[in-house]
Amino acid sequence: MYEYISGRLATITPTNAVIDCGGVGYLMEISLNTYSAIEHLQEVRLWVHEVVREDAHLLYGFATPDEREMFRLLIGVNGVGSATARMILSSLSPEELQGAIASQDAKKMQRVKGVGAKTAQRIVLELHDKVSGTGMAADGILTTVSQSKEEALSALVMLGFPKAAADKVLQPMDGTLPVETLIKEALKKL
Repeated sequence: MYEYISGRLATITPTNAVIDCGGVGYLMEISLNTYSAIEHLQEVRLWVHEVVREDAHLLYGFATPDEREMFRLLIGVNGVGSATARMILSSLSPEELQGAIASQDAKKMQRVKGVGAKTAQRIVLELHDKVSGTGMAADGILTTVSQSKEEALSALVMLGFPKAAADKVLQPMDGTLPVETLIKEALKKL
C-alpha cells in the first residue's frame, strides 16, 4: 500500500524510527543497516513494507529499495518472519546476504541470532535462483525482478491465495508475459 514515506526524522533508535510526515508520526521498524544510513540525517525517505497481523499493523522502513526487496524475499521463505528477516538484514548488508545466498554459504547466515541450520539452509535453497540469476545484478544491486510478476502476485494475494503458494507458481513463468496471462496461468495451477 505504501511505497515510501518522506519527512523529518523525529526520533531514531537502532530498532525503529519515527518520521514526521505532514504532522503525522509514522513509527517504522528498521534494521541496523538503515539506522547507520539515516541516523545523522534530518530529512529522510524510507522505503516501506507493511505487515498486517491480527494484533498489529507494522511498518518496516528501509534506506534503499534493494534492502526492502531482500526483506521481501526473506519473508517469503517458509519459517522466516519479519523479525527474523530484520535481524538478518541488521547483521548482513543486502550485498553480503546476496553473496552468501549466491555462494550457498548457509554457515554465514547461521551466525545471525535466531537463525538455525535448517532455516539458513532453507533460505539458501529457496532464494538461490532468485538472487543469483535474474533477481539480482552481478554487482549485488537488486534489479526489478519482473513488474508483471509482481503485479500478478499482488493480484493473486488480493484474491485470497497465500503469497508463498502464488509466488511458487509464478516463479517458473516467463516474466515478459502480460499480467493477465500470468494470472490466468497461475489460477490454473493454484
